[in-house]
Amino acid sequence: MLLGMHLIQGVVNMANSILSVKGLSVQFQTDSEQVLAVDDISFDIFESETFGLVGESGSGKSISALAVLRLLPRSAQMSGNHVYFKNQDLLTLTETGMCQIRGRRIAMIFQDPMVALNPVKSIGFQIAEVIKIHFKLPLPDIYDRVLMLLRQVEIPSPESRIHDYPHQFSGGQLQRIMIAAALAGEPDLLIADEPTTALDVTIQAQILTLLKSIQDQVGMSLWLISHDLALVSTVVDRVAVMQKGRIVEVAPTTQLFKHPEHPYTQTLLAALPSLNSCNAGALLTRNNLLEVKDIRISYPVRKGIFNRVVSHIKAVDGVSFSIQEGKTLALVGESGCGKTTLGKGLLNLIADVEGQILWLGKDINGLQGNSLRRMRSNIQIIFQDPFSSMNPRMLVGQIIDEGMRALHPQLSSERRDSKVAELLQQVGLPVECAMRYPHEFSGGQRQRICIARALAVQPKLIICDEPTSALDVSVQEKIIVLLKSLQQQYGMSYLFISHDLAVVAEIADELAVMYQGKIVESGPVYQVLNDPQQPYTQRLLNAVPKIIRD
Repeated sequence: MLLGMHLIQGVVNMANSILSVKGLSVQFQTDSEQVLAVDDISFDIFESETFGLVGESGSGKSISALAVLRLLPRSAQMSGNHVYFKNQDLLTLTETGMCQIRGRRIAMIFQDPMVALNPVKSIGFQIAEVIKIHFKLPLPDIYDRVLMLLRQVEIPSPESRIHDYPHQFSGGQLQRIMIAAALAGEPDLLIADEPTTALDVTIQAQILTLLKSIQDQVGMSLWLISHDLALVSTVVDRVAVMQKGRIVEVAPTTQLFKHPEHPYTQTLLAALPSLNSCNAGALLTRNNLLEVKDIRISYPVRKGIFNRVVSHIKAVDGVSFSIQEGKTLALVGESGCGKTTLGKGLLNLIADVEGQILWLGKDINGLQGNSLRRMRSNIQIIFQDPFSSMNPRMLVGQIIDEGMRALHPQLSSERRDSKVAELLQQVGLPVECAMRYPHEFSGGQRQRICIARALAVQPKLIICDEPTSALDVSVQEKIIVLLKSLQQQYGMSYLFISHDLAVVAEIADELAVMYQGKIVESGPVYQVLNDPQQPYTQRLLNAVPKIIRD
């Protein structure tokens, strides 16, 4: 695997700057004030170099890249001394001139491929569109080039998949398609904006290997934007650290990670979770709160004009485990292995779950009506995407109060309001947040609101479905600390679903590794992480990015 050892970097020509940014600023006009998103930043990217720009969400990383490509909305006001691309000032070009630069000379891989790709156009059409704009080629040659690009990014059976649509691909495959579209114009500079966010470690490793391989083949420069410091340390030649719109430190990769100078860089590095943080002590045996025995969940495959069921896909295939009182069981594995499906199945959010789900010895599988509602007061869930799991038309106070009104109708409105205020304070948010809407909060704050909502009904078990996925390391650390403190205070148990093994090491007592719907290895977290027995577990651990300091 490429991660865990530094990639062999190509020869970087430090004498020739391909992109030179001097004094770039971007501000947005809101209804009440002007917000300075990028504040007088300067940096250079050299030929064949991999340049990293890191920082927390909202620090201005993506805005900086969009400003260079002049893709900002009309509400943005951009200024700067110059933005030179190969001695051509991009700030002085007309829109027609910029269209000749975008895609052809500078290409960008956007953070969310499902948003960036057109859902009603085939992936072949969308890649071909780039080629048509920038090259005068006959249709057969364009078709051949699209197939070549799909092979280059390792999409299996490209001849049969060239006419498929974005929704028919996995997250990792969609990111590969975005790379193919970006490479279609044969750019000199490729901007990759969080290209591996929310991808599991094995897919993440494959995407980075692919990017570096293509960079070596064509000799282009690569600008990698990320908040994953461990990932950046394995890939880039130089790193710039961004905080609140300003670049606070720029240094060669090894130097920055070995001797960070700025306090903010030091804080980011200190917040990184580590595989070595798990507890090696003996586990105290407690009573089982939840026992899962031989759970199976299948999805029907329908075909034909009558939409008949022709087969079934086994999403969860004979899974068994137990969770003890006051303990955390982590469930890890690649995207698509069945982790989230299993979590939803435990809450009866998916129909036709086979097997036994024992709560304090009583089978709760298939409960309905009042019995199901009472069970859900004991088991709550924190979903992966906090924004989509909250009603955007409801105030935060109403969102937190909703469960109490349904499950504890005996409580007065005054008592519920008091409880909402108490919960907000417990998760580190001011009481005034109750009168605001979800869109007014950052990702980390939304996740805290979802935790408060789960706590409102005083559950004994919380299913945490990727609760720190796509969060910055500092916000991620705060969420982990919060969950651990709440567990100590209330004695709750967690089923912690994740693909981030470093986060798992920070929070879990026991670990179960899931692969293709089955649990292939389980045991105390220290034992599994330090002495994995199964090849798949070993492969996951080898793919975890590690900070390179030498």
